[in-house]
Amino acid sequence: MLLWVSVLVLEAVPKAVISLHPPWTVFFKGEAVTLTCHVSHIYTAKNRELYQWYLGTEILREIPGNTLKVQDSGEYKCQTQNSLLSDGVTLIFSTAKLILQAPPSVFEGDSVTLKCQANVDLALKNKTLYKNGKMLKILDESSSFHIQQAGLKDNGEYHCAGSEINCSFSSNRIKIQVQELFPHPVLRSRPSWTTSGKQLTLICETQLPPQKSDAQLQFRFFRDGQIVEAGSKNFLKIQNPSSGMSKGPSYYWCEAHTVTSNVCKKSQKSQIHVEVPVSHPVLTLSPPRAQALEGLRVTLHCEARRGSPPILYQFYHGDVLLRGRSAHTAGGASFSITLTAESSGKYSCTADNGFGPQRSDTRSLSVTVPASRPILTLRVPGTRAVVGDVMELHCEVHKGSPPILYRFYHDDVLLGSRWPPSGRGTSFNLPLTPEHSGSYACEADNGLGAQRSDTASLRVTVPASRPVLTFRVPGTQAVVGDVMELHCEAHRGSPPILYRFYHDDVFLGSSSAPSGGRASFNLSLTPEHSGSYACEADNGLGAQRSDTASLRVTVPASRPILTLRAPGDQAFPGDVMELHCEAHRGSPPILYRFYHDNVILGSSSVPSGGGASFNLSLTAEHTGNYSCEADNGLGAQCSETVTLSISGLTGSRLGPVATGVAGGLLGMGGLAVVALLLYCRLPRKAGGRTSDPSRNPSNSDPQEPTYYNVPGWIELQPVYSNVNPKGGDVVYSEVRRIQEGNKHAVASDSALRLLWTYLPSHGPIASPQPYSAQGSSVIYSQVKAESFLTSTAESAHTPCTPSNLGGQRH
Repeated sequence: MLLWVSVLVLEAVPKAVISLHPPWTVFFKGEAVTLTCHVSHIYTAKNRELYQWYLGTEILREIPGNTLKVQDSGEYKCQTQNSLLSDGVTLIFSTAKLILQAPPSVFEGDSVTLKCQANVDLALKNKTLYKNGKMLKILDESSSFHIQQAGLKDNGEYHCAGSEINCSFSSNRIKIQVQELFPHPVLRSRPSWTTSGKQLTLICETQLPPQKSDAQLQFRFFRDGQIVEAGSKNFLKIQNPSSGMSKGPSYYWCEAHTVTSNVCKKSQKSQIHVEVPVSHPVLTLSPPRAQALEGLRVTLHCEARRGSPPILYQFYHGDVLLRGRSAHTAGGASFSITLTAESSGKYSCTADNGFGPQRSDTRSLSVTVPASRPILTLRVPGTRAVVGDVMELHCEVHKGSPPILYRFYHDDVLLGSRWPPSGRGTSFNLPLTPEHSGSYACEADNGLGAQRSDTASLRVTVPASRPVLTFRVPGTQAVVGDVMELHCEAHRGSPPILYRFYHDDVFLGSSSAPSGGRASFNLSLTPEHSGSYACEADNGLGAQRSDTASLRVTVPASRPILTLRAPGDQAFPGDVMELHCEAHRGSPPILYRFYHDNVILGSSSVPSGGGASFNLSLTAEHTGNYSCEADNGLGAQCSETVTLSISGLTGSRLGPVATGVAGGLLGMGGLAVVALLLYCRLPRKAGGRTSDPSRNPSNSDPQEPTYYNVPGWIELQPVYSNVNPKGGDVVYSEVRRIQEGNKHAVASDSALRLLWTYLPSHGPIASPQPYSAQGSSVIYSQVKAESFLTSTAESAHTPCTPSNLGGQRH
């Protein structure tokens, strides 16, 4: 390791370097190569190092020794804890028949060997080496090509080829790039400058690459073409000639070369000068006056009596640099200025030739200047002037000798005056009211004539007051479907004002009032629009929010549904029937009214919505049509009509068998016999089940209903009329209760009427005249085969009108 390396990189962390044995990068598969990791001995002498080996980016091994034997292709790197990671070395273990081997790196001046190797099972007659695709040499038995001193001329791509009987083989291609062994040296002096009689050290600086750190360099120093010193040292100490010598400065350079001198490089030539520091400079003013008028031209001259040129002179006004001038000869430097109001103050200069600046004594100068036209600036806390703000009126002249009197005006009315100590500018504070809008101006006067500023206009902005929100709907209530107008107005505030509208804190929309005043927002009401509303007024000075206003959107009652609820499957006299009426939509309270054949039965109010019920103890007179109304003040809505039939006794249809028997008897002329048979059965106790199985309806038609007992509280003797056993919807159009004394009288007639009704020649009579027996009452009236509650849903809906329900009720 050379001395210069230890001096220049003593504190630097070294970089590890990998060497190869044999020194090739391409091998046949199965061969091995030994890698050695080199680190500067300065860092490895204290402790035994652990060497980390990498294959690609993965750690391959960590061992105490610095060598590693490998047989796998890839990029290898190494390092220690006290070194940087080495450059990668790429190894190739090839299965080819012919390979070309070369060192991993080549530097200028190196002796390089290229070797063309054939596989052991291949006997080639001859081998040829190529460079950049052109034949370079036919190789001898050694199969090697030698480059004695590598240079830039040897750069290129190499490969070799050979043949065997009828086969030709070509090797891998290797690109050789000859690298610079070391750069041209640079001659530096320590220190960079000196004074007469001082010692100076010259250093010849260059650097070897890490791969060639063991190379030996020699140095030679020259002065005016003569060798001053030569050897392994890269520095030279000289005594600088005195400044009094008549001989001019000498030229120095250095040279670095390898021990074998096959690589040699020179530095550029440098001169060494003797430097003399500058003396204390002197500043003079011309003309030499302490006071001067504005516009006068004054020259400032600065000169140092001693100092090696070039000398840099710099002129200052106070601590502000005005100008710099460089003087390459003795005599100093000058700088001229035209006096302005800002020219008053203290002046000085400095002189510097590289040994540190020297400053002159200061010189004072006073310039008398008339007041210039002032500039008025209006300053408010925000971007706009707002009522209540304190506005600052600032008046200032760019020129003018103090003292200066400043006056402030609003619409040509004097507001006040100020005498600032410095005379530069002053301010006047004014709490703003709406009346302070207008024009402002100021004056500056230092006794040489008053100067007035341009006018500045001011518009005082009034913040928006808290707005008032009102609702406007077509009627007295807010009803679904209405268009509601939300009206928001701030009674005070400078335009334009932006109004925003909110429903339950959700933004609805906005409207701007360019000239102030109010704004509106229209909303088509739905049930979801019930809630709290508010609005904001904003003219850029902070939004103001109104009080919240609550709105209840009234939903008209929908068409109600009437439901009749009896204890059982059929309604009997004495049952308590519940009439339930419910509108699925509608704002409460809802008043429900119940009707029987257009006659009101009663009403019920539901304060919180939902449905209402009305209970009715049934009698025979309650047969008929029922309906209900729902009314929440926005128009009554009527339900569909529900028909109710009151049952006195549950009977069954006469099945098809009875119809067939009756037809056969009539066809054979057995009318009298049938009448007698009916007469014998009718006087049986009412409600009793027939004892003749053949007459049981369940035997003739299993799907026909059976007869049930008439309730014990009614003494009944049924008389059936208008029986329809052929599948019609009427089972019994009329069943009457007959007093016991009239049973036999009625029985005969009833039997005849029954036969008459179903005579084959007549067919079923749809609407026979009701039997009017003295002392009888109707038990069933037109009982149908379906449920006894028959809805009119299959027919067209009929609106509530006075003709069918006694009119709308409100």
